[in-house]
Formats: sequence, C-alpha cells, structure tokens
Amino acid sequence: MSQGGGNRQDEARVVSLRHEGEDAAASLPSLLAEADRIAATVAQGVHGRRRSGIGETFWQYRHHRPEDGRQAIDWRQSARSDQLFVRQNEWEAANTIWLWRDGSASMRYTSSRNHGAKVDRAAVCQIAVAALLTQGGERVSVLGESAIARTGALGLERASRRLALGPGDAASVEAPNISRFGRVVLASDFLDPIETWTARLSRFAAMEAQGVMLRVIDPAEEDFPYAGRTRFEHPGGGDSLLFGRAEEARSAYRQRWAEHGARLGDLARQYGWTLVTHRTDRPATSAVLALYRALAREV
Repeated sequence: MSQGGGNRQDEARVVSLRHEGEDAAASLPSLLAEADRIAATVAQGVHGRRRSGIGETFWQYRHHRPEDGRQAIDWRQSARSDQLFVRQNEWEAANTIWLWRDGSASMRYTSSRNHGAKVDRAAVCQIAVAALLTQGGERVSVLGESAIARTGALGLERASRRLALGPGDAASVEAPNISRFGRVVLASDFLDPIETWTARLSRFAAMEAQGVMLRVIDPAEEDFPYAGRTRFEHPGGGDSLLFGRAEEARSAYRQRWAEHGARLGDLARQYGWTLVTHRTDRPATSAVLALYRALAREV
C-alpha cells in the first residue's frame, strides 16, 4: 500500500471518529440539564453528608500512576526504593466515590419513545449523584476513565462528560483500579450471569470497597407485554428467537426475571452492598435519592 493511500485512510478514520463523537456529544447538554434538575430536587430533601476528616492524617502510600503527574510524587518515600509512590491522606482515600455506567449493547435498549435508553438514564442518575456528592465536598472519579478523584465544579464537569460519553467498558469492573476502602456506584442492567457479577464484586471486596448497584431496567423487560408473532434479537447482534405466540412464554419469562432479580439482591447483601432497582418509565428522582442515602449510610 502506498503512503498516500495510508494517509487517506487515516484521514477518513479521523473524520469518521469525529462525526461519531459529535453525534454522541449531541445528547450531553440535555443529559446534564436533566441531572442538574434532579440533583436540585433531591438536595432539598436531604441533609449534608458527614465527613470523617480534613485530609491531614496520613493514610497510606500507593504506587504512582502516569495520570497522577510529577507533582503528586512523594520523593522521600520514592527514594527508598526503585519505584515511585504517592502519599494518600485519610480523607482523600476514604472519601472517594467511584462511579461506573455500563456501556454494553443491552444498555442501549428502549421499548418506547416515551422514555429514553437505559444507558442515558443510568448516566443521568450518576451525574445527579456526582453533583450532590461534589457539593458536599466529596471526591468523585469514573472507573477506568478518570483515575484522579476530584471535587468541586472541576470534578463534576470531568465526571459528567465521562459518564455521559465514555465507553463504560466491562474491563473497568473486572480489574478495578481504586484505593482501599473506596465506595462505588455501579449503574447497569446487570443482565450478565450472576456468576459474572459475583466475580466482579469479589474483586471490589478484596480492596475492602463497598457500594451501591443501580439496576436500570426497561419496563418491557420486566412486564413482557408481547403477544402474537414476535422476534427477539440479541442487542449485540447475532442470534434471534422467534415466537409464534409470545404471550405463551410470559409466565415462564417473568418467573426467570424475578429469580434473577432475587439473586442479584442476595449477591448485594453477601458483599454488604445495596441494590437499587429503577425502571426507566418512572422518575429518576427516587433512584437518585436512594443512591445518595445508601452512600450516606456508609460514612
């Protein structure tokens, strides 16, 4: 291949990616506006969070990461070995909330124009919670996309963009990079097998982290309102399933759905987490309030 051909392909890829980014960013203002409104509503009904310290008590040393920058290096501790270290104080380590919004194909599903996709509702709820937390002086960070936890307007702005537009890769919860005793909010439909989520939560437990599972579901997923000849397609493409009379599968489906939800609840309790289930046809305010109160109980 000639160099000119390679350059044209690179340029075409840049244009394509730019257009994809512009399309994705188009929904950001409306998501942020909705999250701001919800946060303001919830803030009227809750009190400020308690804080365990002012950040002056030494907590631990951790290995330096590239995104930390040179200014974060503790040179005295680093001089004692061949590795670089960062000094963490108690408030910083114990009062960071790590957020994650699932970006998998199933989260793009919506059964009606009257309510948005699960991925957008999850982002709105997470951003609203981030707004409440940063207003209270807490630090927030997005798993896999924002290693440095920040508070205030800057922390909220960075977290919001990543929650709205980020990929939400599964790798972020399969190999989480967080400090010990951190708190976590995972927003997903949790449709992966229970065994998959058991393995993921066990990794957080190894870091002595606890948190909240925000289960965002579409009403059709719970109610199974289908009847007659219906084809169901996998959200990621590939196999499909055709029913001649979908209503005949309703009872068995609802039973399996209830069993999956019950097992998720058991899993959350096993690891000391809180499970919050939220339907996209209902106001997001109740979900945000439940998330905020669950996090407040962990202080």
